[in-house]
Amino acid sequence: MTDGDSPAVGTAVVDGGSGRVGIVTGRQGPLVRLRPLGGGREWDADPARMRPAGRDELLSAQLAEVNARSRKPL
Repeated sequence: MTDGDSPAVGTAVVDGGSGRVGIVTGRQGPLVRLRPLGGGREWDADPARMRPAGRDELLSAQLAEVNARSRKPL
């Protein structure tokens, strides 16, 4: 995606820099702010290095979040 083609808030994208799937929460200067699907610490990503998450990628990331939560002690 280019700077002028930043994804809308709430869109699931793949950060090409880290390979992580995140939800767009806004912008921080020239960067896009993303957060993990299950919540947690946000990170900044270069909009030129991100793309919309495909259905399979989104499902895989959601499953990874559920699995991670199931391993945490109560």
